[in-house]
Amino acid sequence: MKIHLNQIPSGGTLHVEGEEDRDILDLHDALAQAKSPVRYSLDVGLSGGGLFATGTLSVDLELECVRCLNRFPYTVEVPNFAVQVELTTAETVDLTDEAREDILLVLPPHPHCDWNGATTCAGVLEMQRIQEPEPAAEPEGPNPWATLDQLSKPKDR
Repeated sequence: MKIHLNQIPSGGTLHVEGEEDRDILDLHDALAQAKSPVRYSLDVGLSGGGLFATGTLSVDLELECVRCLNRFPYTVEVPNFAVQVELTTAETVDLTDEAREDILLVLPPHPHCDWNGATTCAGVLEMQRIQEPEPAAEPEGPNPWATLDQLSKPKDR
């Protein structure tokens, strides 16, 4: 995500949109895999010896549910990406590291396939089945407490 400084208008901002290869995320985890390029829409400008960028980032992922171990699609969005980078003598500024960091920070630490309420996790259904007690069977034969149930309560004095 390289920004060429000479393309930024003096005293103004430059709007850049595009996609970067999903490999910039450097995800080597079987539990989370990028399925699309990293999309960005940024406003970039110069201010006080630095470059600022604000905008949005997004990428489509496939995550593994921590309850049922099923894989499910998940879109990571960073709606308020903002960064300030100090300028050097280079003509370009690379925002790849900052974008990767912000995306990785919003990944869910314990992903659930029912995160948006559109599905019900099979792991939750299994946990409910295990935790629900079976109804107690009615004992056969006479009730041993029937005699006590027929005793009258003492009258108030």
